[in-house]
Amino acid sequence: MLLRALGRVEYAPTFGAMQAFSEARTGDTADELWVCEHPPVFTQGIAGRDDHLLAPGDIPVIKTNRGGQVTYHGPGQVVVYPLIDLKRAGYFVKEYVYRIEDAVIRTLDHYGVTGHRVAGAPGIYVRLDDPASHAMLPQRPQKRVPGQPETDPDFTGLGKIAALGIKVSRHCTYHGVSLNVNMDLQPFQRINPCGYQGLQTVDLSTIGVAASWDEAAQVLSHKLATALSP
Repeated sequence: MLLRALGRVEYAPTFGAMQAFSEARTGDTADELWVCEHPPVFTQGIAGRDDHLLAPGDIPVIKTNRGGQVTYHGPGQVVVYPLIDLKRAGYFVKEYVYRIEDAVIRTLDHYGVTGHRVAGAPGIYVRLDDPASHAMLPQRPQKRVPGQPETDPDFTGLGKIAALGIKVSRHCTYHGVSLNVNMDLQPFQRINPCGYQGLQTVDLSTIGVAASWDEAAQVLSHKLATALSP
């Protein structure tokens, strides 16, 4: 798997480059991880609703073909785009998502922070009152009793620290995952993050972890390369 450190790059041309790479790749094309940071931008998923954009102001809004609703990218956030041939890797989309989330959890563990999954809501969350707590969340994913209706995600006491949005075309992935390191979180208040009203967004700095962008990018990309191996 090739690692490409892109630095700070505009979102739109990076999105276009991912599409072009995925359309041109063959069965012999090596998988890649693109690691970058974006200037301020809101991105909308393919089914994104405009009413989740509360007050974008001067921050551009770009419609994309990934899953999910609206999210924010900006300086101080590590963004990683895995360009993976899932057929060759030997696992399916559900496991792919699980592996990405696991890499984020392992990255947070590197900093003494416990990452959590929430049922029905992709991404990784931390306890606001005790980010290091290993206590299981009552709202964690659990096996449902047959016939039991799905419930809405419960974010009580939690902050979202990593967001996930993917696209799979011809078994090949693009778009990816973002981890908040040390950023201006105010723009998240201008949207319903990932389509959830009132969902609080945090970064490593907010919960008391001093980590540079470069270090967090290195840790996350290493964890992803390991987790996404065939």
